[in-house]
Amino acid sequence: MNEASPIPAGEDPTSETEVPPQDLGPVKGDLTKGPILRTLLLFSLPMLLSNVLQTLNGSVNAIWVGRLIGESALAATANANVIMFLLYATVFGFGMATTVRVGQHFGARDIDAARKTFGSGLGFCFALSLIVAVAGGIYAPALLHTLGTPDASKAEALSYLRVIFVTIPLGGINMMVSMAMRGAGDSKTPMNAMILTVAIDTVLNPVLIMGLGPIPELGIAGSALATACANLVGMTFQIWRIYRQDLPMRLRGAELGYVVPQGSELRYIVTKGLPMGAQMLLVSSAGLIMVGLVNREGLNAAAAYGASLQLWNYLQMPAFAISTAVSAMVAQSLGAGDHSRVGKVTLVGMGTNLVMSIALAALIVGFDRPLLALFLGGNSPALPVAEHIQLICTTSFVIVSITMILTGTMRAYGAVVAPLVIMFLGLYPGRLGFYFLARPMIDSEAVWWAYPVGSVLTVALTLAYYRFGKWRDAFRM
Repeated sequence: MNEASPIPAGEDPTSETEVPPQDLGPVKGDLTKGPILRTLLLFSLPMLLSNVLQTLNGSVNAIWVGRLIGESALAATANANVIMFLLYATVFGFGMATTVRVGQHFGARDIDAARKTFGSGLGFCFALSLIVAVAGGIYAPALLHTLGTPDASKAEALSYLRVIFVTIPLGGINMMVSMAMRGAGDSKTPMNAMILTVAIDTVLNPVLIMGLGPIPELGIAGSALATACANLVGMTFQIWRIYRQDLPMRLRGAELGYVVPQGSELRYIVTKGLPMGAQMLLVSSAGLIMVGLVNREGLNAAAAYGASLQLWNYLQMPAFAISTAVSAMVAQSLGAGDHSRVGKVTLVGMGTNLVMSIALAALIVGFDRPLLALFLGGNSPALPVAEHIQLICTTSFVIVSITMILTGTMRAYGAVVAPLVIMFLGLYPGRLGFYFLARPMIDSEAVWWAYPVGSVLTVALTLAYYRFGKWRDAFRM
């Protein structure tokens, strides 16, 4: 596999519209120059920290809700969060498409075009968020009924969900601003905003849940409101910093009209964003099915699987951060007309990801008992089951991280449909298909072995498509 040379033989990389831009000197956020490894780490590590903080924040909020209100409230937030994840998955796809497109324009030094993309993405996602917020407020009871939310938690889940729906437009703006900043080579501003958001959310949760002084006791709605207030502060910080330091994504004067979606930019965001959002939905739907299959194996298996998922969330973070960094770096290189750098970025990204993922997986497996005991307790009968699961499944997340890096490169070219198809084949015929074929032969072990089988199939198909596919043809400026 000649990954270092992604241009098919006989093609001129600077033909047609792919003309290298005029060198305007050093630009803040430029990811097309300098040592690749250093650039990759400086860009991806703030994203990794942001992801860790966001996950920790969710865990801390769950602790506040569970301890201060009770188990029914905790179950209510879990049901509401399933709905919220499905909604944000779609917005994430449009945000990722905006990151790529902004990166391409930024690499070409066409800052005005980058602002048009950012404005179009922001305006489109804000309008979409408003529609979702109104529809969600109306149909929230029906959504909870569809999920089979327990009656004991339904009223609390509805109260929590309605506050969340009201704040969806705010969350959509916050996500789009962060994504556009990363496309322009700035991952530190979103990280600083996340640190501020987590700190405020952690402090406000108990205050608004229990009430303090003149602040009334709001119960579970207080937890949702605390998150909304924290996100508002984080978003305000990002916008303040953009204008305070005159960063590339600022919109002024006539540029404010860019928030009315532009034809070509909106078309790119929608056509590329839908398949990327669909990938998230595929993963979440397959995950829900796996939860159902695990539940059939009994309470200990379900508890062990739940604890394992907590550790796997952290294991996937390096690959997610690095794949996003690879997408931004490759997109800027394409905009700059420097195709020779693409293969090198991919190789460095894959190597860095494997080092980090393997090291983290080794820690998780090596210290699985004390880590799992944090969630299950040291004397839980589910603990041996969880240790067994870790030995079988943890490696599969390292394997599939290769796919995430390669997909990051292909995503920067605009190739998003084939990775979606490959993801479907790996999760459904691969993982779930193996389970149903193997269940009669190896009993409950089929659930756990389905993970590595599905991962190996996904990586094999992705490597084949990366090597022989026509994904480079999807790139158009």
